[in-house]
Amino acid sequence: MTLLSWIAGFLLMSITAAQDLNHFPENVVLAKINENSVNLTCGAPTAGPVIWKLNDEDIDFEDHVEQKDKNLIVKGVDRPLLGEYSCWRGNAKLSSAYLLQETEEGEDIDSLLTCHAKSYDCNFSCSWTNSRYAVVRLGIGPECSKGQRSCQWVSSSGQLENEGFQFELYHNLSPFAEESSMLEVTAEAIDNHFLLLRKTKLFYLRDIVVPDSPQIVSSEVVGQQLSVNIKPPSSWSTPYSFFSLEHEIEYVLRDDGRTERSSSSLIPKRISKLRVRCRDPLVLSPWSQWTPWKNVRNSCRRKKQKKSKLPSRCLEHCKKKMEERTKDAKRSQCL
Repeated sequence: MTLLSWIAGFLLMSITAAQDLNHFPENVVLAKINENSVNLTCGAPTAGPVIWKLNDEDIDFEDHVEQKDKNLIVKGVDRPLLGEYSCWRGNAKLSSAYLLQETEEGEDIDSLLTCHAKSYDCNFSCSWTNSRYAVVRLGIGPECSKGQRSCQWVSSSGQLENEGFQFELYHNLSPFAEESSMLEVTAEAIDNHFLLLRKTKLFYLRDIVVPDSPQIVSSEVVGQQLSVNIKPPSSWSTPYSFFSLEHEIEYVLRDDGRTERSSSSLIPKRISKLRVRCRDPLVLSPWSQWTPWKNVRNSCRRKKQKKSKLPSRCLEHCKKKMEERTKDAKRSQCL
């Protein structure tokens, strides 16, 4: 087998195996850049000899790997030698470990990972938008940025339409205290060649807060204006007196169809429809999405006129007149 065909075969097996990954492997052995050799140990106690495989295929032991008892030494670690190494006894798979290699390739973390929060509560979400990575996991804090075992990694909570990943994360920052500490979110991603990319993103919680759309509760005519009653989104932090929101109303005038905006809850009453959005005024967060357009009925309704009541003496006088007319009518009939 020539060197070129050997490399091509290993690359094909590695890519196929990496595409089959559906979760971040628990047992990872990381080979740093320019590291010459790595020692792998069969993790299950067993008596007798074991056989090592790479991506469930037999390994050529002559030039690149050396087995000593249950251990396997991988020499000259490079992309063709990365993947899942497993030790076997007969047809039984005893244990496995993924040999990965660190890489500094890839885009800037800000183009790979975006995070946002709906409020100042303890949870927020992040999206990994690059689809060339087989699996991704996230962690918060310096333990994760340093790759320590104490890191509490978070797996993906779902997959995006563009084949990226969605994550739900939690922090321990107090929503009532002035924010002085930055959130430190680290991502570890494995691509189709078993290269491990580790990137850390630093940001303040206030920088990622984008409220949900508010709620239009009601509207009523007040003089020559329309008063719009707006309620914060249900996902927004409480109490609302402390976590204030400012609103902007966009409306269409009924007479000429012009579209205008107002930061006041009082707007012209002759409008055909309106919608609302909100933001945090203290940090000038991005605006929320607009609510759906809400049609407004003609506000120029005539008030029902109340029937006037006659004084009681007038009613008695009218009653007597009616009785007299009735008697006169009967007399004329008799004549």
